[in-house]
Amino acid sequence: MPIKYFEAPEIKKQVDQLAEECEFYHVVPQYVFCVRSRGSKARRTIARIHGLGKIWHGVLNLPPSYIIEVISEIFDSMSAEDKEKVLIHELMHIPGGFSGGFRPHKGYVERKDVEQVYKRLQSKRVAKQQKRFFL
Repeated sequence: MPIKYFEAPEIKKQVDQLAEECEFYHVVPQYVFCVRSRGSKARRTIARIHGLGKIWHGVLNLPPSYIIEVISEIFDSMSAEDKEKVLIHELMHIPGGFSGGFRPHKGYVERKDVEQVYKRLQSKRVAKQQKRFFL
């Protein structure tokens, strides 16, 4: 069965929220798209990010854009925490210049970096909850 792609508005909403909460201000939400795929043969891949290469956005006169693809067979069965970490990981591949290129794993998008961003996010959420509680 070939891979099939489906719109994923709930993933898009989560990605936009995470980009804001994690202070990834370089990410331009209107040019980050999200899809869910089914039928992938990948067994170790949970999600991947695709970019519209420089030549494409240059020739077609389009801005740099990214697609975050979640592989339904694996991603959908994960915990909410792990899903957030996966999406943070994919967002971290987007370079500061939002140029259509990618940041590599080595030195930029490693598990420890994702964990660090996730811990900061959790701390911010707790602080926000406490602030709301005391008002």
